[in-house]
Amino acid sequence: MSEQTPATKQAHKHTNRLALEHSPYLLQHAHNPVNWYPWGEEAFEEARKRDVPIFLSIGYSTCHWCHVMEVESFESEEVAKLLNDWFVSIKVDREERPDVDKVYMTYVQALYGGGGWPLSAFVSPDLKPLIGGTYFPPEDKYGRPGFKTILRKVKDAWETKREALVKSGAFAIEQLSEALSSSASSNKLPDGVPQNAVHRCAEQLTESYDPEHGGFGSAPKFPRPVEIQLMLYHSKKLMEDGKSNKAKETLKMVLFSLQCMARGGVHDHIGGGFHRYSVDEYWHVPHFEKMLYDQGQLANVYLDAFSSTKDVFYSNVARDILDYLRRDMNGKEGEVFSAEDADSAELEAATRKKEGAFYVWTSTEVEDICGEHAKVFKAHYYIKPSGNCDLSTMSDPHNEFKGKNVLIERNDASSLASKLGISKDRYLDVLGTCRKQLFSVRSKRPRPHLDDKVIVSWNGLAISSFARASKILKNEPEDTKFNFPVAGCDPKEYLEVAAKAASFIQRHLYDVKKRRLNHSFRNGPSKAPAFLDDYAFLISGLLDLYEFGGGINWLSWAIDLQDTQANRAGGGYFNTAGEDPSVLLRVKEDHDGAEPSGNSVSVINLVRLASMVSGSRADHYRQSAEHLLAVFESRLKEMAIAIPLMCCAADMLFVPSRRQVVLVGPKTVIDFDNMLAAAHASYDPNRTLIHIDPSNKEDVDFWQGNNENISTIAKGTPAGDKVVAYVCQNFTCSPPVADPKSLEALLNPKPFVSV
Repeated sequence: MSEQTPATKQAHKHTNRLALEHSPYLLQHAHNPVNWYPWGEEAFEEARKRDVPIFLSIGYSTCHWCHVMEVESFESEEVAKLLNDWFVSIKVDREERPDVDKVYMTYVQALYGGGGWPLSAFVSPDLKPLIGGTYFPPEDKYGRPGFKTILRKVKDAWETKREALVKSGAFAIEQLSEALSSSASSNKLPDGVPQNAVHRCAEQLTESYDPEHGGFGSAPKFPRPVEIQLMLYHSKKLMEDGKSNKAKETLKMVLFSLQCMARGGVHDHIGGGFHRYSVDEYWHVPHFEKMLYDQGQLANVYLDAFSSTKDVFYSNVARDILDYLRRDMNGKEGEVFSAEDADSAELEAATRKKEGAFYVWTSTEVEDICGEHAKVFKAHYYIKPSGNCDLSTMSDPHNEFKGKNVLIERNDASSLASKLGISKDRYLDVLGTCRKQLFSVRSKRPRPHLDDKVIVSWNGLAISSFARASKILKNEPEDTKFNFPVAGCDPKEYLEVAAKAASFIQRHLYDVKKRRLNHSFRNGPSKAPAFLDDYAFLISGLLDLYEFGGGINWLSWAIDLQDTQANRAGGGYFNTAGEDPSVLLRVKEDHDGAEPSGNSVSVINLVRLASMVSGSRADHYRQSAEHLLAVFESRLKEMAIAIPLMCCAADMLFVPSRRQVVLVGPKTVIDFDNMLAAAHASYDPNRTLIHIDPSNKEDVDFWQGNNENISTIAKGTPAGDKVVAYVCQNFTCSPPVADPKSLEALLNPKPFVSV
């Protein structure tokens, strides 16, 4: 959403302080009759001066129910009068200020057992929570109070029971602060805890596995990549321990889940990428918003599945996601945008927005667009004249999609091709042609709102997946065929995308002198400093950018960022630096949910960094990781399923000897890329890759200062155009290998597992 010009401002009946903000979400509310304030001292001072409570509304620009509450309540003159007379109203974009959101979401979840957006909280002038909830309808219905009733009750309680309300809120914050900033009783985990945590988490996920529809848990179905990561990691360990049958069983769960997700409606078959989640058990009818944090993580787990199986089904899905990001979510300077809305206008009623309008199809539309191939396409994607949102009672309980179709693959391509008497390749070509035709028509529909805010943490996840794809996908068979929406580009292009995104953050969101990041960018850096996730996810992305072929500058920057992040430590990292007095809670987040926790990612970063550098710095990284994990000992023992990535991280730290692959040679020759691809050909999360070009002064100086062993290896390698690899483990290195196939065989003497 662009800022309002003076001319358009005059056309609006109301304009509030949000019109001066950069956040797309805040700008969406700039012309509500509610006298909104952004989060800040001006609002707090107004509440103190008027001696009234604050109404705090938190959401984000692509949030469906946030839009609903805006239309029903915040655009209502009647509701606005109540809010303006009795409260000071503050709007917060939870993507711009996750620290503020965390305080009041934690409060609501602790008191009411659940939460979500929009988050609606009533807060004292000194910012202590009084009561809270999520979406409220405007009027009383279904035995529940409406928003206007809530406003009246809070006003009355403030006037008659203020002392009790404020005391209760202060006590809640005190208790939450104590619970969420715990410290470790020792600096080390007891023996066996990390290994047991991986096993325990895998067992708990297995118990929740859905053998019919894939995934872990029941509807609504969320793709939670950290669960896939844990199960892949566990399968790899089982195979290494000689338990091949159990390894295969675990891997089958992973692969079937990834297949079901990719074939379901939660996957955008026409434009690529994934929607947020499905409302039913079939992964069919989604909540249609697309979030960047999902795309980066999902691309990575599909890349891991390809590395484990060499099945191009998974590499194709990874490309599909990354090509969607390149096409629709990349800014001019390489930045990657945050999200696309679930809602969009319908062509026949352009002023009215409806969830999924951009993505759904009638049977007639498909027939008109696909012509002679329509019958094949409709059969493949379960398209029906009456609409196809009928697989589950949860798919469309209110008949919102009557006569509409959400594409889902219900049949196997090989069997359908066989029935038609054509080759599978020809069949897939037909589907690809139809998808391109539908994409062209869809492009003329009113698009969902794009949140073009640039968030450092989410860009870190995207940088990781683009960088990894640049080498992992070089291992696709040469005769691999691609169909729209996959572009079929040379994988090295993905490394350029990753580097451009990292460069954007470095230019616009990093203070070189202070060595500090800002959290987000839109028409300039946000006021909010970076949070733990920003540092952790970006460091992870930069490590991948280096390990998969980027320059030594990215590794050097990752180390600088890790040093800055260390200032947040206290046995585990706090989510904020603690410099903003208006943020009442500092949390040591551990839950690996839709996004991994910053602490889980940080452990893995520290393990990786410790395997790259030497001496006291390496020791410091390992000790920091051990101390961090010790804080979460009880969670690793009692609630492993809540922290799958931290379980992996703990195990990684205690792997007896992490494998190092050291490539030495000129980075300008084609052999360098080929050797890098061979080094990354197999799935191995306990491998570190280091590359050094002896003719590059920056490379040589870095390794001389950070790991003399790497310098020694480089000096001992004959100069020339050859790129050689050394595989080092348990303090010994293999003889140099100069052939990609030999390196791949050395790293993976037998395929991981065949299912």
